[in-house]
Amino acid sequence: MNNAVPPLSFNPAGIELDRRQGLSRQLYQALRMRVLDGRLASGTRLPASRDLAAALAISRNSVVRAYDQLYAEGFIEGRVGDGTYVAKLSSTALPLKNISTKVSTGFSTGLSTGLSTDWLDLPVGPSSKVIHSGALERVGKHHLPQPPQGPPRAFRVGVPAFDLFPFEVWAKLNAAFWRKPDLQQLCYGDSQGDARLRGLIAAYLRSSRGLHCTAEQIVITSGAQQGISLCAQLLVDPGDVVAVENPGYRAAGHAFSVAGAEVRGVPVDGDGLDCAALGALNHCRLAYVTPSHQYPTGVVMSLARRLELLTWAERNNGWIVEDDYDGEYRYSGAPLAPLAALDRQGRVLYVGTFGKVAFPALRLGYLVLPPGLVDAFARRRAVDVRHSEVSTQAVMAEFMAAGHFQRHIRRMRRAALARRDALLAGWPKAVPGVGAMPTVVAGLHVTVPVDSVEREQELIARATHAGVEINGLSGYWLPTTTTPVRAGLVLGFAAVPPAAIGTALASLAKAWRTGG
Repeated sequence: MNNAVPPLSFNPAGIELDRRQGLSRQLYQALRMRVLDGRLASGTRLPASRDLAAALAISRNSVVRAYDQLYAEGFIEGRVGDGTYVAKLSSTALPLKNISTKVSTGFSTGLSTGLSTDWLDLPVGPSSKVIHSGALERVGKHHLPQPPQGPPRAFRVGVPAFDLFPFEVWAKLNAAFWRKPDLQQLCYGDSQGDARLRGLIAAYLRSSRGLHCTAEQIVITSGAQQGISLCAQLLVDPGDVVAVENPGYRAAGHAFSVAGAEVRGVPVDGDGLDCAALGALNHCRLAYVTPSHQYPTGVVMSLARRLELLTWAERNNGWIVEDDYDGEYRYSGAPLAPLAALDRQGRVLYVGTFGKVAFPALRLGYLVLPPGLVDAFARRRAVDVRHSEVSTQAVMAEFMAAGHFQRHIRRMRRAALARRDALLAGWPKAVPGVGAMPTVVAGLHVTVPVDSVEREQELIARATHAGVEINGLSGYWLPTTTTPVRAGLVLGFAAVPPAAIGTALASLAKAWRTGG
């Protein structure tokens, strides 16, 4: 006596196909969805392709192609001499809700391979909250705001005169690279970065910045921010105390905070970071500084303060992350030697970028590291991005080797100086609550003091209404600051030509006089 349970039958009722669309795709999606939501149970026997084609009034080829894709993805299986059945799937996985109906990339019918966004609507389970709450909470509190939209305008901060970049030269070098690329360069590369570019950066830093380093000490990054983030990832353990300038570059503080550090603000005076206040911090072994041109106050760290900071690092077995973001711009004498050039104990990690002499979207920067840290940084970066994008590095190397880079820097210095002078010459005088314009000896921005945060915000609101971008100094302080927050207007003067600066200043004068 045969006690075998007969297979479940399949009823194609409810499958509606739009004949204006791909029939194979629609049938595949309909059958797949029925398996996933439990309407087609494991072990259900499917009709022969010819029979299903007749039932749906479509060609047999359309059914065969849909079946083939379901076979490939494991939804159905064939039994020799016995037909086609729904495969046995784990009962814990079915039935499923909010399943994507988008097809796999393997379906060769020109189908959409877009990912489902249904998961965005799913609630976060308790287990995921427990596992990820710390990291997610840190990112929620410490992330970068969206950058200003639209083309550069006065007085956008952090933007060089990239309207003067020799794009024609860059385009020719880029075309030459791709016309006949070295196939070896198109494979996976060195996580430290292009060897030729690193050698040219080292030569440039030796000649122009007095920083004696070798190509072996350099790791190419996707801009200065990635360099800072790498320092945070490798030098900081959760709970460590990290000192940052206050006011300062908030994005650096975010990088250290996301790594789990307890970020402490250290005051900045006329000589730079207050090393006495730094020394009073318990258990602090890392300090982030912008000594060539403090961001945002514009203070240049004195030699005595630099030596004091190096002594702090040596005594505490600590690290100094030096961000030399706009060190090329010095308007009286040669650019100052960076802090790293004075380092004799291997305590300084130097962060450099091409973004302030080329253009921000280039996303090309570098770290100069103490020799003992290079391998760890290269390996850590490889985990994130494997290695740097190849053509940009190769083109920048040729750009430097042919002398274009040095000529461009000289052009950028002249342009920044002219734009600085346009700002100084046309700055509105005797605006209530606004202090004197300070002397600008370096960098691409200047900070003008204001009597109060309330007055600062009022002036910025009037400037915004007039189409002029100005940052408030009050926004650069850490939220945990206990001392009184100083107010001011932070103005970048390099983003637009002198004529546009003059127009913006006239608008400011009018906006600030009205009810000012």
